Amino acid sequence: MNLPLSTGPAAAKVPGRGFWPLRDLPTALWLILVVVVALVHRQLPVPRWLLIHLLLLGALSHAILVWSQYFATALLKRVVTVQERRRQSLRLGLMNGGAAVVVAGVIAELWPLTLAGALLVAAAAAWHGAWLYRSLRGALPSPYAASVRYYIAAACFLPIGAGLGTWISAGLASPLHERLTLAHALVNLLGWVGLTVAGTLITLWPTMLRTRIAPHAAVRLRRALPVLAASVLVAAGGAAAGLLLVAALGVLGYLAGLGMTASPFIHAARAKPPRSFATLSVLSAVCWWTGTLVWTLYALAASGDWTQMGRHFDTIVPYLAAGFAAQILLGALSYLVPVALGGGPRPVRAAATAFDRGAAWRVSMANAALLACALPVSSLVRVLCSVLYLGAMGSFIALLFTALKAHRLAKKEATESAGQPRARERGPVEPEGARPPGQRLGQAAAGLMSVVLVIAVGVALDPAAAGIRPPAASTAQQPVDPANAPVKTVQMTAKDMRFTPSTIEVEAGTRLVIELANTDATQVHDLVLANGSDSGRLAPGQSATVDAGVITADMEGWCSIVGHKQMGMVMRIVVTGAAAAPGDTAPETSHGHLQDAGQPPAAAGPDLLAQPADGFTARNPVLDPLPADTGKPALHKKRFTVSELQAEVSPGFTQNLWTFNGTAPGPVLHGRIGDKFEITLYNDGTMGHSIDFHAGSLAPDKPMRTIAPGEELTYTFTATKSGIWMYHCATAPMSAHIANGMYGAVIIEPEDLPAVDKSYVMVQSEYYLGAEGQPVDVDKIAGGNPDLVVFNGYANQYSFDPLQVATGERIRIWVLAAGPNRPISFHVIGGQFDTVYFEGAYQLDARDRTGGGSQSLALAPAQGGFVELVLPEAGNYPFVTHYMSDGEKGAHGMIRVSDPN
Repeated sequence: MNLPLSTGPAAAKVPGRGFWPLRDLPTALWLILVVVVALVHRQLPVPRWLLIHLLLLGALSHAILVWSQYFATALLKRVVTVQERRRQSLRLGLMNGGAAVVVAGVIAELWPLTLAGALLVAAAAAWHGAWLYRSLRGALPSPYAASVRYYIAAACFLPIGAGLGTWISAGLASPLHERLTLAHALVNLLGWVGLTVAGTLITLWPTMLRTRIAPHAAVRLRRALPVLAASVLVAAGGAAAGLLLVAALGVLGYLAGLGMTASPFIHAARAKPPRSFATLSVLSAVCWWTGTLVWTLYALAASGDWTQMGRHFDTIVPYLAAGFAAQILLGALSYLVPVALGGGPRPVRAAATAFDRGAAWRVSMANAALLACALPVSSLVRVLCSVLYLGAMGSFIALLFTALKAHRLAKKEATESAGQPRARERGPVEPEGARPPGQRLGQAAAGLMSVVLVIAVGVALDPAAAGIRPPAASTAQQPVDPANAPVKTVQMTAKDMRFTPSTIEVEAGTRLVIELANTDATQVHDLVLANGSDSGRLAPGQSATVDAGVITADMEGWCSIVGHKQMGMVMRIVVTGAAAAPGDTAPETSHGHLQDAGQPPAAAGPDLLAQPADGFTARNPVLDPLPADTGKPALHKKRFTVSELQAEVSPGFTQNLWTFNGTAPGPVLHGRIGDKFEITLYNDGTMGHSIDFHAGSLAPDKPMRTIAPGEELTYTFTATKSGIWMYHCATAPMSAHIANGMYGAVIIEPEDLPAVDKSYVMVQSEYYLGAEGQPVDVDKIAGGNPDLVVFNGYANQYSFDPLQVATGERIRIWVLAAGPNRPISFHVIGGQFDTVYFEGAYQLDARDRTGGGSQSLALAPAQGGFVELVLPEAGNYPFVTHYMSDGEKGAHGMIRVSDPN
């Protein structure tokens, strides 16, 4: 036995059980933050990163630090002294403080702060590992001392993972970013978390089930450790070195190591099947752990490069976190917290019973919802299932405080009844498995039905996204019984804006079945037939079967993603053996996705330029000055989320816009020559999107690639030239994506740019309006006739909410022609420009004192510059594009000049 070396108060034994705030509360606080971030994630920066790291770096790492020491103390039969408790408190403070600093550093985009937090986390892990090592060396032999070796190895991995994470946060180009991200995840999830879990479950799992440990468990435990630890190193090292095969071999080795420990786990479960929330949650976590590792292995084997692997792993990580990490944490805590609180059998059972409320219902609903999210369902269904999962797992927080209260009351009752004749205990004190099997099955069924219900609701609310269309009447009234009609099955692919084959010949009276596969690497496609049959939207790699019914007349088909039909993504079914009757082909409809030529045009005329409602506020056009120049290039890290939303483009008229961060135009980026920009693009839409920054010079193949819904990429460039540069979605058809809101400006200031009193940004673009609430009308784009031409995304907004300046103030207005098609001749009525900067060069500079002036700044689409002027008299000065018909369509604003005297 390892006895304390000191004497006196510091060497006094600390009670092993009871409520300890520093041990019991931080995990709950981190989990509360997880729930809050999940609820408001759209309003937060880096929400995905936040959710994962609040759970893993915050809640789970704190729990590992607490409970690995708890088990090590028990296995090695150590005496916990006041001094050791103080040191453990310091380690916990280091870990939680470091995690909080890391989170703050990433949110604030302060890399030194992130580095400082990572150092604190690494220091806590290293100190913890050193304590475990010293404890192991000074302890008497124990058959399960190998568990402590797992904890030591795990503690060695966390500093490596923290270092990799800090490196990634500094900003890395692709594919190094994807490689190190995978290495970082493997080190932390398989090393720090995985080794701790593997070393603990060998003894904790049978204890939770109240059964014996398998006779061969200790041997399996010892033999598996070197395999697991070496596999983590191989997998992470292969990822860091860019070797897909080596990383795959490492993951395969890790699965083999887990297989070595599977027999004792299965032995215990067969002896006493899991029934409580704790055991069911742990079992579910182990299943997700194994499943996501197999998924990762498949992704490594199937990926052709690291960019593709990065996209695969981005999809896998949420299920590793939510399926494995969250469930193993909540399951273990549901068992350990009552045990650690102690106080006798009655308080322990009271707390355990509180944790076990609705166990089967919570576990079945959480896992069914998570599984549904992993399937190719619509965005709405995925959101609804995510809410169910969050509710099932988030209930742990309420139950934790309920359990603490139940424990306290039961302990109080036990104390008050001490010395009195023992009465029969009342209340929820049933042992593991005592709940009737029928009740548990009923709860599990209720959880599954909850998920089925929300899927049904999601499909009912958004049937188009689920591939469901209302049945259409047959276009030719032929008396053919579909059940007896011959069937023709055709395999078709969708790729590169084409269907292959694009023509299908079918004998009249034949039932046609099309097996459609989307083989495009990045684009979402679908197939809509004129009779209403539809494949639903297919992400890259997905397939669907379209039953076209009995074919009696020629029929058209097309992709309904906006612009895809106009780019040639059409197909035709041709009837042979009988002539098609004229007019038999059903009229094409938009099916909720496309404004077709056959639909009535959007409302036009004066209503589009009407007076907005009272309280209207225009988009803020002010360009804030840059921070003081430090002489060192700055790093600008931003997250752009693609969203498809309803937005007003003129008074009372809305469109379904596609946006960067919810606005059209997207956010203005502002920097100096030499600054580095790292933009993480996340596609939260329903189709493929991308981004192209004109302010950077680099090969477009990877950073400008189209990403599917749910994917993200990191685009890194260095600003080497000054000017106002356009950025936009580069996904075909580019004209539709730009016209529907996916554009913005990057301003890189010239080195000698003087200060001015007011600085503004005006980005001109066009709207080719579809029906109310619908996306862009691509036929109008082809015709070159916009409904609106606007500054900063809204018609005439600065006429109703003017720019406010004072007489004598120098004004600088940055102007960008975003298009997609219309140029601009920017002019301030009543004003004269004494400085004109066009496409990176001064055309006129007031500092030269030449006395010259300019009346307009002419820009073709994707060109930009700025003008400066001083307005000497109070009054209202309109600004317009001097392509007057465009100015009359909404490209109009007002500068209101006041006299401060």
